Amino acid sequence: MTSSQDACYISLLGLAEYFRTSTPPDIKKCIQCLQALFTFKPPLKVEARTHLQLGQILMAYTKNTDLAKNHLEQAWILSENINNFDDVKFDTASLLAQLYQQQDQSSLAKPVLRKAIELSQHNVYWHCKLLFQLAQTHATDKEYTLASELLAVGVESTDESNATYLKSLFLLSRAMIMMIERKTNDVLAILNQASPIIDHAIQNVHLKEYLKVFFYVLQVCHYLQLGQVKTVKTSLKLLQQSIQTIIAPNWPSDEQIFGQNNTEMFMWLPKEQLYVLVYLVTVSHSMMAGYMDKAQKYTEKALTQIEKLKSQENKPILAVFQIILLEHIIMCRLVMGNKSLAIKEIALAKDVCLSSSHKFLLKKHAPQLHCLLGLYAMSTSLFEHAEKQFYACIQETTERELKLFANLNLAIVYLRTKREQDLRNILEQIQQENSQCSNSQALMGSFYYVQGLNAFHKSSFHEAKRFLRETLKMANAEDLNRLTSCSLVLLSHVFLSIGNSKESMNMVTPAMQLASKIPDIHVQLWGSAILKDLHRMLKEPTQEIEAYNNHVNFSQNLIADQLKCTKFPEHALINWFQGDPPLPMLSQDLLVPQATATIVTPVASGSGGMSPLVVQQQQQQQQQQQQQTGGTYVRLPGTLNQQVMFQ
Repeated sequence: MTSSQDACYISLLGLAEYFRTSTPPDIKKCIQCLQALFTFKPPLKVEARTHLQLGQILMAYTKNTDLAKNHLEQAWILSENINNFDDVKFDTASLLAQLYQQQDQSSLAKPVLRKAIELSQHNVYWHCKLLFQLAQTHATDKEYTLASELLAVGVESTDESNATYLKSLFLLSRAMIMMIERKTNDVLAILNQASPIIDHAIQNVHLKEYLKVFFYVLQVCHYLQLGQVKTVKTSLKLLQQSIQTIIAPNWPSDEQIFGQNNTEMFMWLPKEQLYVLVYLVTVSHSMMAGYMDKAQKYTEKALTQIEKLKSQENKPILAVFQIILLEHIIMCRLVMGNKSLAIKEIALAKDVCLSSSHKFLLKKHAPQLHCLLGLYAMSTSLFEHAEKQFYACIQETTERELKLFANLNLAIVYLRTKREQDLRNILEQIQQENSQCSNSQALMGSFYYVQGLNAFHKSSFHEAKRFLRETLKMANAEDLNRLTSCSLVLLSHVFLSIGNSKESMNMVTPAMQLASKIPDIHVQLWGSAILKDLHRMLKEPTQEIEAYNNHVNFSQNLIADQLKCTKFPEHALINWFQGDPPLPMLSQDLLVPQATATIVTPVASGSGGMSPLVVQQQQQQQQQQQQQTGGTYVRLPGTLNQQVMFQ
């Protein structure tokens, strides 16, 4: 390039930057200045860098992704074989692959990243960054084995370059992939490998604390995935202590911590997002343990924090957190008998999914939305709609636990609608699926509970007691309070049915105590009816009247809420069974089925999972009779782990 060309090049670059940084930015003139550089037929390096700059600006400031892609492809072709040109070459490869991903063209992104990884082996920073990006791409496409293999390559690469911090990140990321695959033993092995490295080999105290948060999040999610509510408490406490350290006022900024050298410029999530994530896993634990008030309180705090972060910079991961938290709060509402709030929040969750880029969240969370709508439909006695929603969930999900849970709910629908052949078929299917599923205490307990419920309805009381005692054994071992209360109240009903008032009272009393602590209005409704009958049998009129009044109050609250929610426009969502969910409609435009006075209420208790509880309550003048069924389900919020690795 001649001196005059050089001067023109520098001038055009300066003008381009001037227009880009103007207030407001003049992006059109900025692009024109950069494009004008090509008229001077610059050298390959200048041409490649200019194509990269144009691609970056078009991606950042315009919606012309096709033109951005064209410039980035040109930059990659020109720079691929140029030596000592790492910044342009690998930045181009990374950005081009990112653009392909945004356009659902991961098949184009993968070869670019693989070639860049091959060329970057001499550059630790870019080699690791590209390995993480390709692993994320494969994980997004559910190619977990390939993702895991790439992360293992990262572990080996960092060993050779003595990059201990990066090695820890690769190990923890690999554990996360194993967790998604439900490879329990492999997860434990990798976490055990990472733990001493974090504790003893990481010298920078700030980096160590970030790694500890990552480690504890995985450990907590691993225990919750197994339904081990009691076991997880120590890890959860350590996680909460670590996040308090990181968000303290005297803690350095992320820029100060991760900007020291190129092998330490990687972080899983910034501290503000980690703060929300810790709230999320705390909510998961509270729900599985059966503390709905706590889960509700922490969910509301986390959602407030998300709104604050959105006002500053609306990152896509915030919508991921929001939708998972909404799933939790919806389950809280169902447990506590607030169906009118639940359907409003299901509609909000649907809107969050629809607003995400390329409806990414809708693709991930549509099965969960169908399942929530199925539970809601059960709560309003619309069994046909509930059945269709659960079936839609089963058809769309690839998660074995969620599919099993939906089948458990279908079994309850068939039981309540007296479809005995369908019930037998699905119980056989559940038996087969349960043997192949994870070793979740909550899931296995749910299965025994449904079997106990079925035996109770067939008046096979001895068999019902056998199943329910297995459920109690599992629930008590890990403090699954909600499952415990449901099992106790059903056992109480079993003993009442065979005339054993003493054992019935011994079961219903702790059931009511747990139910009021959760609080669970449905178990309280059921238990108060049993207490009314027990006190009548024991000739205790004062206590009988008290139990009757309590029962009436619980019943009236549920019926009032049910009549309220069925008048909402959001209630029409129960008619969405496939495709994209409907946009909001005016109430006068709706033609929706209305619930009867019978209440059938599902409830939830788990980490991102849901639990069935069925209450049939028929009001007659001075006498009420109800049947109630329940269970519990826990599911790791795997969508979170699948969607986020590194920013």
